[in-house]
Amino acid sequence: MTDLDRRLLALLQDGLPLVAAPYGALAQRLGISEAEVCERLRRLQAEGVISRFGLVVRHHELGYRANAMVVWDVPDTEVREAGRRLAALDFVTLCYRRPRRLPRWPYNLFCMVHGLDRDEVLAQVAQAARQAGLEQVRREVLFSTRRFKQRGARYGSTAEARDRAQVA
Repeated sequence: MTDLDRRLLALLQDGLPLVAAPYGALAQRLGISEAEVCERLRRLQAEGVISRFGLVVRHHELGYRANAMVVWDVPDTEVREAGRRLAALDFVTLCYRRPRRLPRWPYNLFCMVHGLDRDEVLAQVAQAARQAGLEQVRREVLFSTRRFKQRGARYGSTAEARDRAQVA
């Protein structure tokens, strides 16, 4: 990884600029072309330095006041397909499998649902159970009681690289 790669990653840690041409804005700050920024990002992904590229949505700021993690006790032979069906629903924002922690925690499938209020979330959970064929599966709806800071990926110790990127 080059110093320029480190500077690019340092800039990305705070998210893409909210402008019409975000890669061009990064390029301008780094003194390179937009095409080079895109090529570097492709290479960093291919090399596994960046595992994925996405956005962090702050649901609360968009008016979604009820957030729940729904945990499901799905038979292990069915969990993969059940996860696919849940993840395909528009209102499910996250869906993943985790190992059970018996005897206290029998759940192995998790999904996140956001809504304007608790009643909306509970209706969506009931709809998810119907559509995913999980009506008879044991589940718990765990509503969030606190909000934590949401942020994108951090790429190691890049404070120095970020400082260099700011003055470049």
